[in-house]
Amino acid sequence: MTEPFARPTALAHVRVTVTDIHRSKAFYQQLLGTDPAIDFSDQVDEPGVREDRERFYGGAVFRLGDQVFGLRPVAPAGQTFNPDSVGLDHVSFVVGSVDELHQAAARLDAAGVEHGEVTDLGDAGMVILSVQDPDDINLELAAVTG
Repeated sequence: MTEPFARPTALAHVRVTVTDIHRSKAFYQQLLGTDPAIDFSDQVDEPGVREDRERFYGGAVFRLGDQVFGLRPVAPAGQTFNPDSVGLDHVSFVVGSVDELHQAAARLDAAGVEHGEVTDLGDAGMVILSVQDPDDINLELAAVTG
């Protein structure tokens, strides 16, 4: 193997593009059980905000332990996610146990949010629960089992 370009030790952050920051922020607040650590969504309609990196493009950022997950509201209305295009396939969030996955499934049911079954991936050493966000981005909640 040739010399690597870099030697990352962790993933710094993931940011997804959304069509409606208020709808997406509310969904992720409920999914993740926390408020954004950084939130400029109240400024999203001000001139220049969607191009302003220092105001996170009018988006919101959630802190999950040492990880950061952000929302960027620059996608055109009506556009939806396509996992079969080049780019992101899905985002997976770690939860503490398989029991938490079953509890999440029950809460998603109560909220009327469609989701997959709690699925044991066997040799992969994890159990997952799949759900789509409001822009149809594929998400997983995952409990590590091995």
